[in-house]
Amino acid sequence: MLLTTVTVGPLEENCHLLLDEASGDIVAIDPGAEPARIGAAIRKTGGTLRAIWLTHAHFDHVGGIAGVRREWPDAMVHLHAADRFIYDRAAQSAAAYGIPLEAPGPPDLELAEGDILRLGTASFEVWHLPGHSPGHVAFIGEGLMLGGDVLFAGSVGRSDLPLSDPAALDRSLRRVATLPPETVVHPGHGPLTTIAAELRTNPFLNGAALIPRQR
Repeated sequence: MLLTTVTVGPLEENCHLLLDEASGDIVAIDPGAEPARIGAAIRKTGGTLRAIWLTHAHFDHVGGIAGVRREWPDAMVHLHAADRFIYDRAAQSAAAYGIPLEAPGPPDLELAEGDILRLGTASFEVWHLPGHSPGHVAFIGEGLMLGGDVLFAGSVGRSDLPLSDPAALDRSLRRVATLPPETVVHPGHGPLTTIAAELRTNPFLNGAALIPRQR
């Protein structure tokens, strides 16, 4: 399995592409903007996009879906039901920031806590980690956490947005902290990190600070 990250859009969101080398199947996690760049990265692998997994539905994580699916219309969009309200209003939310966004079509499949998603021989468990948004999830497997906006290198996701919940984010972070220290975290923004590094240095994961009301 190969992982490629394409950082897109004005908010520098990380779209992660997982490629199963044996089958050529690809999953895109959070195609947030610039579908032409994401499409070029997919074509460069020589593989075929089979699915889109969404950690959550904020506009900077879903803005590239419509464009990507024009080239790969059979790619199934996976989203937790608790974020559907946010998903359906992504274009309006982006417009409030002056960012044009083509509304994504309806999601195809609902994610739920404990689901197992597969790519070739690799498998990922869905963890429901609300707080940044009500339906936020992470995909855990193969020594990786594809974590969206729950945990960043040195920080955590915002908990002051509409439908955010600081107490829920705190509970989610406590759960994330139980992952094996060697787990490599691929976040929705910024560089990759590990659970061990964040437990040493991130005050929002190791309990040295309160959950922030910003970022």
